[in-house]
Amino acid sequence: MTETVLLTGVSGYIGLHCAQQLLEAGFVVRGSVRSKAKEQEVRETLAAASIDTTNLSIVELNLANDVGWDEAAQGCDYVMHVASPFAIANPKAEDDMIKPAVEGTLRALRAAKKAGIKRVVLTSSTISMMGSMKAGTVKPSDWTDVNAKDVSTYAKSKTLAEKAAWDFVNGQNSDDKMEMVVINPGAVLGPPLGRDITGASMSMIDQMLRGKMPMVPKSAFAMVDVRDVATLHVKALTHPDAASLRIIASDTMPRGFAEVAQILKDEGHKGPSTRLAPNFVLRFIALFDREAKGMLGFLGMNLGNDNSKTCQLFGWTPIPFKQTVRETGAAVKALQS
Repeated sequence: MTETVLLTGVSGYIGLHCAQQLLEAGFVVRGSVRSKAKEQEVRETLAAASIDTTNLSIVELNLANDVGWDEAAQGCDYVMHVASPFAIANPKAEDDMIKPAVEGTLRALRAAKKAGIKRVVLTSSTISMMGSMKAGTVKPSDWTDVNAKDVSTYAKSKTLAEKAAWDFVNGQNSDDKMEMVVINPGAVLGPPLGRDITGASMSMIDQMLRGKMPMVPKSAFAMVDVRDVATLHVKALTHPDAASLRIIASDTMPRGFAEVAQILKDEGHKGPSTRLAPNFVLRFIALFDREAKGMLGFLGMNLGNDNSKTCQLFGWTPIPFKQTVRETGAAVKALQS
């Protein structure tokens, strides 16, 4: 029997790749968007990638209100909750990012529970694990201290949303417990499925290629290909031993922005710069620039990730980092006007 997945945030960078892999694996996908006006764009994007969208339907859901959530989850076997507000820049008011992240996650879980869903796969981030650590290796048991100095609003939102999800799942009655798996990606790169390169990762590559990043921050952390992130989401839906785990989705090695720029330069792109920005410059800029302020917590960071459990559980080998950067650069370059 064909199983149905409610996939929130289907029109996003990760969501589109999840939709592709779910449809190709034979699932029926009920994708959510904030506005039904996005439906045609989602269908055209997937069709352009030669993906059959016969088993795709689109519903309208908003992280900030209850309308439609119960109906969207009804009749589904799984929920893949990918939708979440994301920006490097700290918002003027922290709740503008934190509230929809936490409340949207709880809306998805409540609707899933009500609909008798078997398992929820939740997209979090290693940012909910790394906190204010500056060096070493991030492990699935680590948690970010949201009260630590310079922790960005985005890091707080992902940490608090994931903690709220675990509190919800662990607070269930044992007799009818809904399972949850959390996927914690590192910094996500990789070619987009659609034409949108306005998200944080694609925008950074776009700026590098255009020569608009004359200096890059001194920070390094483990990265991952968006196609691998989607693969692990799909595997986590049904793997019998994945329930109740936090799954690190990334390579192990810390990778800096300068390394990304150098790979792009080696591919013949003229714009990228490998010059490192002195920390004091970014701290000064952060006084009047919210995006720079959001980066402060990453300055001087040199963090790897322990993905041994992920590789062992799923028999997974990450796409090589150089391949990811090369293919991301080529895809973004082709989309630049």
